[in-house]
Amino acid sequence: MQPANHHLAEFNFGTLKYDWDDPRVAEFADNLDRVNAIAEAADGFVRRMGDEEMEAGQTALTGVFNGNPRTASTLSVWETVESLEHFVWNTVHKQFYAKRRNWFKADGNSNFVMWWVPHGHTPDLQEAMQRFEHWKDHGNSDHAFDWSHLPHVKMWQEQRCG
Repeated sequence: MQPANHHLAEFNFGTLKYDWDDPRVAEFADNLDRVNAIAEAADGFVRRMGDEEMEAGQTALTGVFNGNPRTASTLSVWETVESLEHFVWNTVHKQFYAKRRNWFKADGNSNFVMWWVPHGHTPDLQEAMQRFEHWKDHGNSDHAFDWSHLPHVKMWQEQRCG
């Protein structure tokens, strides 16, 4: 259950099979702005880490991704689980999610975690990666969780692709 005065943070990341300018990932790369614009216009969207800050975090040699230039990631905050759920499964995002294996390496492709953040808190990549590592090491808890930790949320089971 969502704590009072909290929003939902979500973090997902993966490693592209090819460089960003490779034609084999062009459909993904060319539609990032479109998908992000749909997210930002969605009911319940609060914020996402901006492109420049995210790119700097993805390519920093001492950062959470060890400077891997093929990293793609998103860190966003939503008013509720239901608002994120609607964006993920009821917009064009679902089509791109269905094609993820075309662009991303299969190993480590389920790099996704959610957690509650107090209203006004802006998570950073270090916090996000710490939550992901906690989830990976300990499984679902109120500290870090995936869709299965939220029994009232069902679209991820009913509509997920592949």
